[in-house]
Amino acid sequence: MIVYPNAKINLGLNILRKRDDGYHDISSVFYPVKECVDILEIIKSDTFEFTKSGIEIPDGENLCAKAWKLLHTDFGIGNVKIHLHKQIAIGAGLGGGSSDGSFTLKSLNELFDLNLNNKELEKYALLLGADCPFFIDNTPKLVEGIGEKMTSIDLDLSDYEIRFINPEIHISTKEAFSVVVPETSEKSVEELIKLDVKEWKGKLKNDFEDSVFEKYPQLEKIKEDLYNEGAVYASMSGSGSVLFSINLI
Repeated sequence: MIVYPNAKINLGLNILRKRDDGYHDISSVFYPVKECVDILEIIKSDTFEFTKSGIEIPDGENLCAKAWKLLHTDFGIGNVKIHLHKQIAIGAGLGGGSSDGSFTLKSLNELFDLNLNNKELEKYALLLGADCPFFIDNTPKLVEGIGEKMTSIDLDLSDYEIRFINPEIHISTKEAFSVVVPETSEKSVEELIKLDVKEWKGKLKNDFEDSVFEKYPQLEKIKEDLYNEGAVYASMSGSGSVLFSINLI
C-alpha cells in the first residue's frame, strides 16, 4: 500500500493560554495542501521494519513506527515494513511528521480490516501528537484546544495558488512555544476566516511571528518580499520556519 501524506498550512494561529499540563490552548484554521506530500509505503511482513529516504529525519522513534505500535498493542495487528520517503520540510510548521503518523494509522486500519471510524482514529492520532488528529479527516478545520477540538469549515482556496518559501531554518515546536506570549486577539480566527481572502492581510495573524521574526529577521523580510511580489496573503505556517503565500492564479 502506498499513500501520500500531505502538508497543512495554518491560516491564523492564536496562542490563547498556557495550560496546567504544559500544553497551550490554540485557535487556528488548518488547511490541507495536497500538492505537497511525502510518500509512505506499508506492506505486511514477518518482522517489523521502518526505513526512510529523502530529507534526513532526526534519530528517535518515528511517528509512523509509534502509530504501528499503538495498534499492535491494542489489536494485535501483524508486523509490517514501513518506508517513508520524506519530501515535506522538517521543523517548518507544515505538519509533515504529524501527517505521516496519521496516514500510517489510516493505512493500518485498512490493511488489517480494523474498521475503526474517523473519531476512533482521531483518538489514536492525538496520542501521537497535537496536530495529528487533523490529518485523519484531512479537510479544512477550525482547530482549538491543543488540537483535539476540530470543527469543519467551508473554505476552498482552489482558485488560488499556494507557494512555499523554505529558508531551511529548523525551528523546534518546543523552542517556539517557550518564547511565545499567549494573548486573546480582538477578533477570533473563526471570525476573520469568514472575510474575503483579500482582507486577511494584517488581520489574520500567526502569534509565533512576533518572537520568531525577532530571532530570525530574515523570515520577516521573506514575508515582505512575498507581498511585494503580489501575494494576496502571506504568513508563517505553524511555528515555522516555512512561509507561504496565497496568490491569484
